[in-house]
Amino acid sequence: MSKKELLDAMLKANKGILKTSDVVKAGISKPYFLEYVTNAKLEKASQGIYIAKDAWNDEMFLLQARFPQAVFSHESALYLLDMAAREPLQFTITVKRGYHNDNMIALGVKVYTVKPEMYDTGIVVVLSPNGHELRVYNAERTICDLIRSRSNVEIQDLQTAMKEYVKRKDKNLPLLMRYAKMFRVEKILRQYLEV
Repeated sequence: MSKKELLDAMLKANKGILKTSDVVKAGISKPYFLEYVTNAKLEKASQGIYIAKDAWNDEMFLLQARFPQAVFSHESALYLLDMAAREPLQFTITVKRGYHNDNMIALGVKVYTVKPEMYDTGIVVVLSPNGHELRVYNAERTICDLIRSRSNVEIQDLQTAMKEYVKRKDKNLPLLMRYAKMFRVEKILRQYLEV
């Protein structure tokens, strides 16, 4: 397989999006890749990320590709986990405390920070509406995050999330209670569950 054929295959597999880092990992030099970008008329979506003109612009995937430490959380997680009544008005992500997040805030992203030891808890991979893999917190972690941040979250979003969670066939109440204890929202969570 030639370099061009390999890049064509990668572009197709990634639904019209190529990252320089992935291309270099595949053994193709940056100069050759930049020549390919020009010939294929790919558009620069952000630093090191190129998109085909006929590809759907998957903003969630591009955001996470640009900021690999970002994990979709809160309202964005509800949307990705089918626990929201509507699409979020702005993306919400969580990063480790101390992560430089000014660029994300400048893009209009709502950024939450957590202690590094709590960052990995509950991360799962789901598909974006356009079919790209995204890192997001699971339903149990998302419920706890919403309760922890309830002063910054619309009450109807939290109520809808609780109703949708209780209906889920894949809910894990023991895990939810373990996370609630870990994030110190156990008492408040019990009140919501009783309602």
